Amino acid sequence: MSNTETRPDEIRCETAGGAEIELIAPREVPLGGPRAMTVRRTLPSRSRSLIGAWCFLDHYGPDDVSATGGMKVAPHPHTGLQTVSWLFTGEVEHRDSAGHHARVRPGEVNLMTGGRGISHSEVSDDAFPVLHGAQLWVALPDSARHSEPGFEHHVPTPVTGPGWSVRVLVGSLLGDTSPVHTFTPLVGAEVLLDPGTSLEVPVEPGFEHGVLVDTGALTVHAEGGPTASPVGSDELAYLPPGATRLTFVAGERWTRLLLLGGRPFGESIVMWWNFVGRDHDEILGYRRDWQDQITVDGAVVSDSQLVRAGRYGVVVGDHLPPIPAPPMPQGVRLRERR
Repeated sequence: MSNTETRPDEIRCETAGGAEIELIAPREVPLGGPRAMTVRRTLPSRSRSLIGAWCFLDHYGPDDVSATGGMKVAPHPHTGLQTVSWLFTGEVEHRDSAGHHARVRPGEVNLMTGGRGISHSEVSDDAFPVLHGAQLWVALPDSARHSEPGFEHHVPTPVTGPGWSVRVLVGSLLGDTSPVHTFTPLVGAEVLLDPGTSLEVPVEPGFEHGVLVDTGALTVHAEGGPTASPVGSDELAYLPPGATRLTFVAGERWTRLLLLGGRPFGESIVMWWNFVGRDHDEILGYRRDWQDQITVDGAVVSDSQLVRAGRYGVVVGDHLPPIPAPPMPQGVRLRERR
């Protein structure tokens, strides 16, 4: 998914500590146009930019595709990150410049590695009337951020128990391990809880964690960490490292949540639009490379008309005009890492 804000803020991302459960409320961001689908963004936020290497979390739907137009995200670039797509309902078609063409379906994780540079498009299928899911980004460490672009697909088998079900997107949890590759230690999972169900999950004490409630409500207990906290629908709860077990207690409604975690990233990054870099000049170069690639005589052209593939390649089989990069902030430099 592209960050389609026309004036994206520079985001200075650093590992931040904390001793208590922190609740992060979402902000609404339109994906563009008067009938645009609106997403609820909890990462990055004013108070927190990273949970482990997780650096971006958009949560959307359930949306009536006939009313919102669904997801129509034309070719756009990424650098220095991985994208993780997860649907609850609906279907999205993915195409990228590394030649991958795939369907994003509920219960199936698609992970795309941007690395040194990739472009891709995402278009929802109008045959599915409701679109509902989450899009996440993972920042790549300095040792891997110039890696070759790639794509992985995995259908996790649910781990189940009385009143609960868990699907592991990345990493390991409750005895299940996802085969998709990440470049830092991470965990990501969907958890379903029947009303009143309590689920105890052993976790890595060196990880910080985030709990996003999609529907319903729950209380999170952290053994060896912060005290219990209620978390409502659309809220993201942040838990600092130290917990050895998390216990989720569902309220009176059926509850679905995403559990994210990872070791504190330990590197500062600059994230602007769809790029993750390390300083102003690097971001400026990424933007210039994209604009040079998608314009002919100053006009944006469709991928089928491109005369050069450039850093980001050409999205195979997609003929939508690519998304131009917004203007860089005027008169200021994006702050460099310390």
